[in-house]
Amino acid sequence: MVLLQAGAASKAAEFDEAAGMTLFAFDSAAIPFSQNLRLEMRSPTRHPANPVLQRGKPGTPDAFGVQFYGSVIREGGRFRMWYVAFDDDTANKVASARWRAAYAESRDGLHWTKPNLGLVEYRGNKNNNLILTNPAPLGFVNLKVLADPDDPNPERRYKISTHVYFRHNTRLGSLAPFASTDGLRWTLLTAAKPVKAELRKKDLVLPAVHFEPCGGLYKWNGMFYACGQNGMNATRPYHGRVVRMYRSPDFVNWSHTSSIGFVRTAQHTLLGSGRSLEGEQAHEGVSVWNRGNVLLGLYGRWHGAKEWKDITIDLGFVVSNDGINFREPAHEWTFLKRGEDGAWDQGGLLQGQGFENIGNETFIYYGAWDPRQHGKKPERGGVGIATLPRDRFGDLVVEEAGKGPGAYQLPVIQSEFVTAAVPTKAGVAHRFYLNADGLSAQANLKIELLDNHERPLPGFSGKAAAIVRQSGFHTPISWNRQEAIAGLPDRIRLKVTFEGEQKTKIRFSALYVQPAGAMQQ
Repeated sequence: MVLLQAGAASKAAEFDEAAGMTLFAFDSAAIPFSQNLRLEMRSPTRHPANPVLQRGKPGTPDAFGVQFYGSVIREGGRFRMWYVAFDDDTANKVASARWRAAYAESRDGLHWTKPNLGLVEYRGNKNNNLILTNPAPLGFVNLKVLADPDDPNPERRYKISTHVYFRHNTRLGSLAPFASTDGLRWTLLTAAKPVKAELRKKDLVLPAVHFEPCGGLYKWNGMFYACGQNGMNATRPYHGRVVRMYRSPDFVNWSHTSSIGFVRTAQHTLLGSGRSLEGEQAHEGVSVWNRGNVLLGLYGRWHGAKEWKDITIDLGFVVSNDGINFREPAHEWTFLKRGEDGAWDQGGLLQGQGFENIGNETFIYYGAWDPRQHGKKPERGGVGIATLPRDRFGDLVVEEAGKGPGAYQLPVIQSEFVTAAVPTKAGVAHRFYLNADGLSAQANLKIELLDNHERPLPGFSGKAAAIVRQSGFHTPISWNRQEAIAGLPDRIRLKVTFEGEQKTKIRFSALYVQPAGAMQQ
């Protein structure tokens, strides 16, 4: 996640936003205090090359479906994708065995290839892109991959959560945790012995209830979280599919208690038994982009109906600051709408876990599934990309609602915000960067440093405040020409004021706070 600094090209510096904290405009926990400002969220645009990964030819493992219940991870100069492949072998009556985990690669995040891995025999040869799982076969309906370089065991540097099936009167979903050294050869971390591509009830790591566990996989404060959906009872009853998480300290032993991560407003009204398809619901949990101090996420905005033929799914946007509770910055807002009829992504979208900053853009990878075709088994899927300007999911802009004649005309007040307390590392200098647009000589942002009690820090506030007049995705902020700031208190706050005759043109998207060593020459 690096980018050539547009505002300081002469320094040839690379920016790594994962090395510090990001204070997004839409994050009310990071920026809780404001005056005379309004949040405007941004909708992404579909990439013209979509779908960037398509179904294979007849007879290949993904001839029938490329289902991006999967992940994209960037490692150095390579992008790696894991997805669910569904074949066209209709003679195979074990449906679960036709769902397999497959792999693709890219050098630029846009153009993808399916490498011949030579690991899994399929229809008499190993010339395919299937990853190797032990035991096999075990049908994968959904999967998410997490790179975990801090694990001291090299055989567990990659982790994969999978949605598999087990039998308990009927077929139910559950979690199967796998680990890998290279992301291509995987071993189940339990001693399960699958039967006909499904787990036995005694092999489960979670309670024997239906749970679709692979909307997202992430690590937060030393705990692993498998985020998915089910409609089981909670301490407070909700209607239909809600976001639920199970957790584990080691990815092997999973707690049988769970948490409810997100519930839509309409789900507080119970529709009653036999109506599980109806109403507004949250589909397949939350896929997450872990930004260190905050989780960004997508969930499926399920638009229910009495029958499958009338159900559709869009994508919504959520955020979490504790890894457990997710919220919408914009209530009931659609981040990405399903495609029109006839498009490859018509009817419904899937939130694969793939978010990458590439150059001056943010790529959001997503999949497609048309629920209106449920039970008809049409060819399905592919992987698409939705794009935003880099990290510009939403902006704070000057509020003008009170401007103009009338009894309720507002007096002239400042447009400003103050952040929550930002921890700093003792003995380490810190750098600050700004992601904003619309800046000029007539529109600037004044940035001041405060202590935890909001007292101005001498030399970094008032007349000594930083003034930024240059737009950019990570413009360095300097006080008295100093960018690396040492000797700060252990917790600071930032105060940002919108100034100038054209301040209404300013769009503030994010602030970055990083240890000085995060910049690499």
